[in-house]
Amino acid sequence: MFERYYRELLNFLARKVRDRETAADLAQESFARVYAAERKGVAVRDPRALLYQTARNLVTDDHRRSEARGEPGPHNALIEPDEQAGPEAQEPEAALAARQRFEAIAAVIDTLPPRCREAFLCVKFDGLSHAETAARMGIATKTVEMQVQIALEACWAALEDFDGTASGRHPSRARKRRPTP
Repeated sequence: MFERYYRELLNFLARKVRDRETAADLAQESFARVYAAERKGVAVRDPRALLYQTARNLVTDDHRRSEARGEPGPHNALIEPDEQAGPEAQEPEAALAARQRFEAIAAVIDTLPPRCREAFLCVKFDGLSHAETAARMGIATKTVEMQVQIALEACWAALEDFDGTASGRHPSRARKRRPTP
């Protein structure tokens, strides 16, 4: 994880605090906190997202501490750490990651068998109930439920492959714990 995200996180933090040394300290602390959470047994589905959220929180904390002490410095030049930034989702890194995740899911949906794909799209994208989908497709409600579940498992597997976070859980137990995409 460190080799994969360190430089990216360091550059992100350097832009936020405008001080490379402070950014390096904050990046190190971000990794330490994520590793500590993993050691405590917290399941980290998306380590990159957790790193960035932790880093943002540390930037805010650092800014507030410096401001309270009245310390001058480049990182104090910001009025509020994220005040000038747009929404997180519009940051280039977040936008790219979201786009890549979407494309991974779209590719999986395209490879589903026709009936499975149709049931999934009706339920998840058209907002139809399982019963309405069954009536539209001329199949049993249980069949729709099964087809949607197959599609969801394929989507979750694609996201785990994309994120590099294989859950290692038995699929029947994993289904109960996962929210729907």
